[in-house]
Amino acid sequence: MKINEAIVVEGIYDKIKLGSIVDANIVTTDGFDIIHNKEKLEYVQKLAETCGIVVLTDSDSAGFRIRNYLKGQIKKGRILHAYIPDIQGKERRKHKPSKEGLLGVEGVDAETVKNALLSAGCNMGQKQDAKRLITKLDLYKAGLIGGKESAEKRRTFAANLGLPTRLSANALVNALNSVMNYEDFLKTIKK
Repeated sequence: MKINEAIVVEGIYDKIKLGSIVDANIVTTDGFDIIHNKEKLEYVQKLAETCGIVVLTDSDSAGFRIRNYLKGQIKKGRILHAYIPDIQGKERRKHKPSKEGLLGVEGVDAETVKNALLSAGCNMGQKQDAKRLITKLDLYKAGLIGGKESAEKRRTFAANLGLPTRLSANALVNALNSVMNYEDFLKTIKK
C-alpha cells in the first residue's frame, strides 16, 4: 500500500511495523523528543509542507500529547490523523502491558493499521473530493456534547466506530472528519 504523505509515529518499533505494511516515508518522534528537538520538528514541518503528514500515534495519553503538540505546530490542511482503536493487550516484546493496558501501533494487526490510514484519508493517488465537514454543532445536535450524559454517549459512540474512547469533543470532530463524511455521520447517528 503506497501512501504519499509522510507518516509520523512515536518510536522505532512502530516504524518497523509500518514499514512492513506500507510504502511511505515513516518518521519517528522518538517519544516526546519531538517537543524538545527543534531540528526534528522543523523536519516534520517541512514534510508537512511538501507532501503532508499523517499522525499515527498510540491511543494512550502520551500518544495524544504528541498528536496534539503536532496539531498545533503544523499548518491546517497539511496534517491528517489516523487513529488506532482502544484494544486491550500488550506488545509481544514487552514483559507487561503499558500503563493504560492498550496496544500501541506496533501491537495491532496490519489490517487495523491499513484501516486507520485509509479512514484518515491518506492520498494514494486518487483525487480527494471536497466534503462538508462535521462540526461541534453537529455533535451537539447529536447529543454527544453539551448535554446530560454526553461524555458517556461520546465514549460509546467513539468505541462503536473503533476510535479511541478518550477523545475530547474537539479531537472527536477531527477524528470523525478523518474517518467519514457528513452523510455517513448522519447515518451513524440514526442507528
